[in-house]
Amino acid sequence: MAINRSVLSGLAATETMPCSRVKKSGRYEYLQIVHNERVGDRVKQRVIATLGRLDRLRESGQLDAMLSSCARFSEHAAVISAAREKSVTPEATVHIGPPLVFQRIWQQLGLPKVLQGLLKDRKFEFPIERVLFMTVLHRLMVAGSDRAAERWCRRYAIDGIDGLELHHIYRAMGWLGELLPEENQHDHEGLPPRCRKDEIEERLFAKRRDLFSELELVFFDTTSITFEGEGGEELGQYGNSKDHRPDRKQMVVGVVLDNTGRPLCCELWPGNVTDVKTLVPVVDRLRKRFHIGSICIVADRGMISQGTIEQLQAKGRNVRFILGARLRSVKEIREEVLSRGGRYHEVHPPRQTSKDPSPLKVKEVHVGDHRYIVCHNQEQAAKDRHDREAILAKLEEQLKRGPKSLIGNKGYRKYLRQTKQDVFVIDQQKVKSESRFDGKWVLRTDTDLPAAAVALKYKDLLLVESIFRSMKSILETRPIFHKCDDTIRGHVFCSFLALLLIKELESRFEQRGWHVEWRRLLDDLDELQELTIAVDEKTFVVRTATQGDAGKAFQAAGVALGPSIRQQ
Repeated sequence: MAINRSVLSGLAATETMPCSRVKKSGRYEYLQIVHNERVGDRVKQRVIATLGRLDRLRESGQLDAMLSSCARFSEHAAVISAAREKSVTPEATVHIGPPLVFQRIWQQLGLPKVLQGLLKDRKFEFPIERVLFMTVLHRLMVAGSDRAAERWCRRYAIDGIDGLELHHIYRAMGWLGELLPEENQHDHEGLPPRCRKDEIEERLFAKRRDLFSELELVFFDTTSITFEGEGGEELGQYGNSKDHRPDRKQMVVGVVLDNTGRPLCCELWPGNVTDVKTLVPVVDRLRKRFHIGSICIVADRGMISQGTIEQLQAKGRNVRFILGARLRSVKEIREEVLSRGGRYHEVHPPRQTSKDPSPLKVKEVHVGDHRYIVCHNQEQAAKDRHDREAILAKLEEQLKRGPKSLIGNKGYRKYLRQTKQDVFVIDQQKVKSESRFDGKWVLRTDTDLPAAAVALKYKDLLLVESIFRSMKSILETRPIFHKCDDTIRGHVFCSFLALLLIKELESRFEQRGWHVEWRRLLDDLDELQELTIAVDEKTFVVRTATQGDAGKAFQAAGVALGPSIRQQ
């Protein structure tokens, strides 16, 4: 393992080296702690503390006690001095920041107890809970394959993973994804059978159930994740790829958030299942799994169809909804909703950063017994208009070069009208029609919530989109190399658990009014290391100083760091 000497020498440079002196004043001598400071060409002593009269310190035995303490300090000073002079080579270096913070959150969420409860009747020759924590931590820090995790963990101080081998990781993934016995299978029409990870989700929710009177609001969205290779026995199928990889098999992953924004559960479908077929089965299973009475589901426009809405409104289902609607393809919205007059009311969503949404304008429109909320964002409208004008300017240039330059550009073609063979002009009527949608989106709901509340709840659906961005960028869940459905389910669920840890830490930062960039925070935590060095036939462990926002993470997690130097 390569050792970065600058880490240790940098720590040494931050330490002060005080010394003692005896100062005579009148009849008595006083013992002082001083610090030598260079001022120009001269060295001056700055008094840090006066310990008392020397004769009294001797008589009381305090001097001997202080000398003993100073002896211990001198050992530490020797370590620092050796580091400064680079006269020692660290025997080992391990990263300690991420394991300390996320292990504490892992414990506080109750994951060890949940896992141990499910494992009590199973006999594994390795600690599955430890393997799972290591895998989740790997997803958080660097992502990559499970094969890479086995090598990565050797550089981190993670308790309980001595002797870890790659096949242990694969077996742990398989255990997470193994199907439950038939007696534990609920009606799963439209969804894959229940597996071990479902029990973990349910027990985690039960541990914090007392925080809610009712799980009345949930957010749901899906994405597709591509495979390398065959993609399991059944999960991997060709479908409508949101990764824009129709050449690869994929699966569909849905994530549900509760009303606090915390991941509640995830569901997996074969890659050929369309979004519109996922919503109702998820709602029905949610109510059974988490013993929910009434529920309001918030979902994006890809989930909506008249058939879906009719199923949600079926007698006895007791489900309310806030669903994004398709502006251009639904005739009722295009010709009725957007054409209705009415007064907009301004809504001010909470803004934490300059990138957060500007104030919204909302109005309510009824068409028959259908209730719609029209939302308008002026900043987004200006952007939409600017983007369209840029397209039209480029289109004008291409028209001058002839019709062949237009082939294959769908974004350009929608603004064209063919007057005769091979003669195209910009369709001004189409441009005008398209401008009606600038900065607007439409929601359909059957709730009794005020229009402003409906709009703000739908804006919260961005949390799910953020989850998927994390899953695909930070955690790099895709592409997946596993060949068995069980291990695939386990692989994805580890990413889900990583997201749960992220959200928990983010929530604690928000409670304190702290706003940090996530990737930078992880880098700051990763800078915290422990180095093992030998000085004068003794072994010491030296901890580097915290960097950036790492200290805030320790505070939020409730972790107290030990001394910077200790003898092993």
